[in-house]
Amino acid sequence: MPGLTEKRCIPCQGGMPPLQTEQITPLLNQLRGWEVIDQHHLHKNYSFPDFITALAFVNTVGDIAEDEHHHPNIYLTWGKVGIQIYTHSINGLTESDFILAAKIDELPRP
Repeated sequence: MPGLTEKRCIPCQGGMPPLQTEQITPLLNQLRGWEVIDQHHLHKNYSFPDFITALAFVNTVGDIAEDEHHHPNIYLTWGKVGIQIYTHSINGLTESDFILAAKIDELPRP
């Protein structure tokens, strides 16, 4: 079975139910440091030594999001980045959210 980083995000058109706890847990176990909030979204905070490094990270996350056609909510401030991922069309979690998170986890860090 391929790992999350070897998969591609699949566009969701809605009409499907969000993942439930028994489906979320094995996917979450494949990530590093992400939290599931209210069974609705993934969240992770990153720290950086300065603003420009944090901004570069955000831009790289944006490139991945565009490539995967799956876009997180990104919060940027001096030396900190917060990322929130969920599938907007179903207002909950799908496997694609975990795929995107895993790909973000692979990014090099300063």
